[in-house]
Order: sequence, then C-alpha cells, then structure tokens
Amino acid sequence: MTKVEIISSENIKPSFPTPQHLKTFKLSLLDQLIPAPYAPIVVFYPNTDGADHSKVEERLVLLKESLSETLTRFYPLAGLIQDDLSINCNDQGAFFTVAVVNSLLSDFLVNPDLQFIQKFLPCQNSFDGSTREARVTSIQVNVFECGGMAIGLCVSHKIVDGAGLSTFLQAWAATNSRSDEVIYPDFIAPTIFPADDLWLRDTSMVVWGSLFKKGKCATRRLVLGPSAIASLKADASGLNLENPTRVEVVSAFLWKCAMAATEKNSGSRRPSLVTHIVNLRKRFSPALSGNSLGNLIWTASAKCKATCEPVRLDSLVSKVRKGIHEINSDFVKKLRGDKGPATMCKSLQGIGNFGSKTGVDYYGFTSWCKMGFYDADFGWGKPAWVSSMALNCEVFMNLVILMDTKCGEGIEAWVTLDEPEMRILEQDPTLLSLASLDPSPTNY
Repeated sequence: MTKVEIISSENIKPSFPTPQHLKTFKLSLLDQLIPAPYAPIVVFYPNTDGADHSKVEERLVLLKESLSETLTRFYPLAGLIQDDLSINCNDQGAFFTVAVVNSLLSDFLVNPDLQFIQKFLPCQNSFDGSTREARVTSIQVNVFECGGMAIGLCVSHKIVDGAGLSTFLQAWAATNSRSDEVIYPDFIAPTIFPADDLWLRDTSMVVWGSLFKKGKCATRRLVLGPSAIASLKADASGLNLENPTRVEVVSAFLWKCAMAATEKNSGSRRPSLVTHIVNLRKRFSPALSGNSLGNLIWTASAKCKATCEPVRLDSLVSKVRKGIHEINSDFVKKLRGDKGPATMCKSLQGIGNFGSKTGVDYYGFTSWCKMGFYDADFGWGKPAWVSSMALNCEVFMNLVILMDTKCGEGIEAWVTLDEPEMRILEQDPTLLSLASLDPSPTNY
C-alpha cells in the first residue's frame, strides 16, 4: 500500500528581506472575486539520469536555495493573507515540506489514483478553508523510492491565476537550473484594477455561492488525443465556424455529454449555463506582459435552452466561441473605465440570475492549456505529468479543468460532477468513443 510520510517541514524565506515600502501588497479588484482559496497543482518528475540518494539530497537542498532566490522577486508569495484587500509581505516564507513515498513513480503513473494525489499537496480541497492569515505559498516535495519527485504547489488564488502559477513555477525552475533566463513578475494588476472596498467581493461571493451544490461529487480524468480532437473539429465545422480551437471543441463536447447525463438522470432535458475563464492579458491594448501576476481573468458565459431539438455540437461550439469572443479589448476597456465595477457587477449578476434558477444546470470551465507547465525544467528534465486534484467535499460545483497532455496537442479534462451524473457520464458510448477514462498519462 502506497504511503506518503512527511519527514521535514520549514519556512523558506526570501534570500533578501523585502523593503519596508513593499511590506503591504494591495490586492486588485479582480483578486477579490475568486471563490477558491488555492490554485493547486502537482508536477511529476522521473529520475531520468539515475540520481542516487546523495544526489537526490543535493537536489532538495538546491530546491530550497533556488526557491529562496525566487521568492525575493515574487515577494508577496512569501507573505500572509492579511485580509481581502492586502497581503502582509512579512517574509514569513513559503511553507516547504519534504515527504517520502514508498513506491516507484513509474508504478504510480501506470494508473494514477486521483484521490491519492491530495497526499502530494500541502493543502486540502480547493474550495475549503478560510484564507485570512493563511500562508500565500505552501510546497510539498514528494520523493519516490526511485528518486523521482512530485512537486505539489498550493499558492493562494488571491494573487495568482493559472498563468501566474505557471510563471512562478517556471521562474523557480529556471533559477534552480541556473538558466540564463531570469523571470521577473509584473505586479501591475492592483494599479489597473484598484480596490478600496469589498462591495463587489460580496456580490461575487453571492453569485458563485448560488452555483454550488450539496451532495457527493466525483472527479474523473478524460483524455482526448490529437486524433479525437481532429474528429471533433471536423464535426464542428458547420454554422460557418472557421478553425475551431481544441479548447472550444472539447468544451462543447463535454458540455453536450454532461447535458445528456443530466437528462438521463433527471428524465427531462434542462437548460444549462457554461462559464469559461478567459485570460485578459492579451486582450489589453497594448497586451500585458505574460509575466503579469494577479487574477487577470474574467468569466465568459454561454447558455443552452431546453428544447426538443437534438443538441448539435457545432451549435454548442458556436455558443462557447461567442461567449469567449465577447471578452475582447472593448470589454477590457469597459472594465478599466469609470463604470468598470458596474460592468463587472452586471456581468456577474447575469451569470448568477440565470445559473441559480431552479432546474438550470451549471458547468464551470477553466483552461490551463498553453500555459507552459510542461516547460518547467529544474535541471533534471521536463515533467512526465502535470496534474490537478480531485475534489472530495460535500459542497462543490460542476467543474471542468482543461490541461495539456505532455505532447501538447491533446487535452486532459478533470471533470467533477455529482456522483449519479458521473456514473452515467463515464458509461456514455459517445464520450468513450473519443475520450479515454483515467488512462496512464505516459500514454499521451
């Protein structure tokens, strides 16, 4: 039986103290609107060069040293959440834990246990817990018997979105590998979207709270390879859709399958709402740096009414695309304008008013594709697998996290639904004709 044993814990502080004038980091208005406390991820590294025990110990020392250097540049990540308006950059440090795993990494990757992945993380479910006075960053390095490692990161969603988490991971990896590239974050978000009060936060919490469900949830990995995605793109070629993206077609396909599972479970077709998180960085004019930290994201939405007509994939792709394309440079200008908070409030309430209606099903999508997680090389090779985590809580929302496969052309979807609908979904022949259920990540 695989076990994870914690053998050490310590605080890794920045290599240089944070200057006094930077001790309080103000969060942006968009940072306030995130319902989940953490952005968790686990990155698996095989021992490709056959490093022995002493070499692995050297790597652990180097990881701590490079993390200390990296935190000097990413100084808010070494602090504590003060409240919903600021981070106390007191150099408390990142909580750094080392654990040993009594199995081989290769064995674990043959058939990964999604619930067990939580043991590789220093945080619990991403919807649990209070953030006040919490550490911004916690890291757990898990060492397998073979010398392979699984690095679990939990960074506060108060200050990083998926792109920001990738920036931090790649910066740490580059420092550790002594790369010539030194990545500096850009903390511009609070300047663009300043926050002085919490009224919009309160509105956001009410909206997202109305979309949560009570019951037992289940999480499954659904992997669609390049050929499956090509097939979906061909099926979605109607309605004058040009070059649908893999994220668009996979999102629409999973939405279609989820609606079918709900219809089979409830006995009737129901209206549904999909939201998709959109990265705003490239939608600014001029575009923001890819290294901009903060929650520089907004929520696109698409609706599907309950009709007697068959649900067509191309129609759903069109709805997803339309919703995402509405979050454009003009919309960003509105967010930045004098009426920005009112625009945000109207957008959020539009989602909540429809999604919280009785008989309406909600599915929240977020894509971490093309964010470069598989490029994080600490000096001993790129990851064999980058994983999310399975939810295991009694209050949850229907959630789909899209991630790259290692080859960069497929998509790994982490799908969380309530148990009855998941049991139907995982037996759907249409879904299984294109997607593999919980396969080994080494196959993709």
